[in-house]
Amino acid sequence: QVQLVESGGGLVQAGGSLTLSCAASGRTFNTYTMGWFRQGPGKEREFVAGIPWSGGSTAYADFVKGRSTISRDNAKNTAYLQMNSLKPEDTAVYYCAAGYRVWGTLTPRAFAYWGQGTRVTVSS
Repeated sequence: QVQLVESGGGLVQAGGSLTLSCAASGRTFNTYTMGWFRQGPGKEREFVAGIPWSGGSTAYADFVKGRSTISRDNAKNTAYLQMNSLKPEDTAVYYCAAGYRVWGTLTPRAFAYWGQGTRVTVSS
C-alpha cells in the first residue's frame, strides 16, 4: 500500500513556473511507476507525465512536452513535476499516482494509488 500527498500547487501568472511534489509513504515506493495527471473544470482526468521505478525513462503528454520535467528521488520517497511556461489552460487539479508495472499503460485506470490533488491556477 502506498499513500500519496501532493504539494506545491497555487496561483501563478502565465509564463511562470511551479514545482509539484508528491510524498509517498511505504517502503516499496521504489518499485512503483509514478504518474502525474490533471483534471480541469468540466474535463476528464488526463495523463501529464510518468516515470518508471528506475527513473531511467520519462513520458509526457504532448501539451506539456518541452515545458515540464518529471523526476523522482527514491531515497526521499518523493516524485516531482516541474512545470515552466505555464498557460491558463494548465489550470487544473494535479494528482500524483502510483502504479505497479504500468509503464506500458499510462492511463488513470492503470494506477492503483492516488493523492488528494493539488490545485494549480494560472492567470492570464
